[in-house]
Amino acid sequence: MGFSGNGDEACGGVAAPLFGHPEPRTDVEGCCWWGRGVIQTSGVANFGKLNYYLGKRAAVEGRDVLYPSVDFCKRPDSVCDPNEDGSIKWVAGFFFHLNAVQNYDNGGWNYYEELKKYVNGGMTDTAFINGVSGSVNRGCHNPPNCETG
Repeated sequence: MGFSGNGDEACGGVAAPLFGHPEPRTDVEGCCWWGRGVIQTSGVANFGKLNYYLGKRAAVEGRDVLYPSVDFCKRPDSVCDPNEDGSIKWVAGFFFHLNAVQNYDNGGWNYYEELKKYVNGGMTDTAFINGVSGSVNRGCHNPPNCETG
């Protein structure tokens, strides 16, 4: 089936912190969803993916995973909790890189083709680094021209 990142597959039904307000927030700006780890994992969809592929949800569904007792939806802070396995922050970063950065192919910019050009060009041009940074931080290799805000 795989992970679509929508609805209950992400972290559906997880209450947002109230922060002294009568109604819970519905966006991802609460403390529980801010970026954590080496690549700043953030948002319910990304934590939902971690849970689906590497955490408690996968274990409950019978998959052999690295962190079967870690529920990333209920405890997104597990990524950087000093009482948890220290590898979580790195694995979460690698997971994002493998699934979002290395697969990036948009608007004529392909991660692997740009990486080859960068390496073959002596790794002196900053265009590759800027493109990767844009795809990680803004979802677009060329943030000024992709209307990402």
